[in-house]
Formats: sequence, structure tokens, C-alpha cells
Amino acid sequence: MKFLLDQGLPRSAAALLRNRDIDAIHVGEIGLVAASDPEILLRGRREGRVVVTLDADFHALVALSAAIDPSVIRIRRQGLTAEPLVELIVEVASMCAADLAKGALVSVRPDAIKVHNLPVVREGEK
Repeated sequence: MKFLLDQGLPRSAAALLRNRDIDAIHVGEIGLVAASDPEILLRGRREGRVVVTLDADFHALVALSAAIDPSVIRIRRQGLTAEPLVELIVEVASMCAADLAKGALVSVRPDAIKVHNLPVVREGEK
């Protein structure tokens, strides 16, 4: 599994993931610091990367577009430094690997992990 870490996450987390032989890049490493959310999603889609973010907008953009990729992990835990963040990403990726591979929006809260498979179907649509 490959990851694209959004701006709000520590840049050093990407290096720590790579130290574990996990393919990870941070938007700051590839000139996307000022990129819009749709640009970051497009990069994730093109490269087959799971986008990891703190930003709720990514889930909304993917859901409203009825897209089937990229998968997005939204971390809803504040104040994580790089090392605990990496542990969390690895844990979530392991627990949700099948869903993330097919296309999913994963929300990681302090007390739960929620998964919505893509495309997101709203009530009344099928």
C-alpha cells in the first residue's frame, strides 16, 4: 500500500513510514504544499496512493463526486506527533487493507474507525 500524506501531517511521518519499507510521500516533498484538495486527490488517484489527511474536505469531495478512488484515511485525533501517527497509519492500513484496496473512506476517531466503501451511495440512490 502506498500513501500520500497531506500538509497538516508531520513531514517526518513519511520518512518514518519509508524506514519501515512503506511507500509514502508527503505533499511537502513533491511541491504540493499549496495544492488544492482536488489536486492532491488527483495525484493520489494517478499514483494509486491512499491519501492520509486531517481535513474533512477530502471525504466530501470523493463522496460527492461518486468516485471509486483514491481511498482516503481521515485522522480525527489531534496533536499526534510523527511516531504515534505512523503507528496509527500502519494499524489502520492493516485493519482496513481490503477496503482501502477496493476504494474506501476511512475515518479514524479516538474511539472508533468507520469505513465507507466507494462509491458512496446516498439514500434514495442505487
